[in-house]
Amino acid sequence: MSVAEGARADGGSEELARQIAETAEAKGATDVVALDVRALVGYTDFLVICTARNERQAKAIHDEVHQRLKRQGILPARVEGEREAEWVLADYLDCVLHVFTPSTRERYRLEVLWGEAPRVATPLDS
Repeated sequence: MSVAEGARADGGSEELARQIAETAEAKGATDVVALDVRALVGYTDFLVICTARNERQAKAIHDEVHQRLKRQGILPARVEGEREAEWVLADYLDCVLHVFTPSTRERYRLEVLWGEAPRVATPLDS
């Protein structure tokens, strides 16, 4: 099953973003933000951005998201930064996960870069 088919089977790209955000938080991610970028870019629908305490936890968060989605037949189109793990990017086409260490997140400030993108309410927000 392709990434896009997997996301749609589970209720769409917004549901995929919520699932990724929930899984990241369950693995200890902090400051989890899901942004709806559909009106801004053509290459993805949502960005999920989160912070890990250190490189080891960043890798663990990515691994947990990967394993959970893989069990559903959803695989990333690509993954970058796994070795260094200061910024792990997993591209699920409909949703892109960014796992940062604190200093790297502060340096790139994606929430500021995508400041006009609406935030998506996730189960974590309740």
